Amino acid sequence: MPKGAEAAAIRVVLPQHLRTLAKVDGEVTLEVAGPVTQRSVLDALEARYPVLCGTIRDHVTFERRPFIRFFACEEDLSHESPDAPLPEAVVRGAEPFLIIGAIAGG
Repeated sequence: MPKGAEAAAIRVVLPQHLRTLAKVDGEVTLEVAGPVTQRSVLDALEARYPVLCGTIRDHVTFERRPFIRFFACEEDLSHESPDAPLPEAVVRGAEPFLIIGAIAGG
């Protein structure tokens, strides 16, 4: 991390099946240096829990998996650019970044 740069402590809530896979209970807190974006949060998450690589985004394209959604501050961020800054409340740690397993069916 560059001198003077501070890492943000980002709270992340995972769906149950990913918490089980990563062997964590509840939310996780990640140190994210630089701009806090979906990409930087997911990079930090996969670095800390390598077993999650490929579960949230594709191994090759790094695109979000079809049945995964991202929420923050009651907004669906799933279709936002992965490099768009996350809301300030997430950066401050006041609100979590939510990764949700979507359900389809009829």
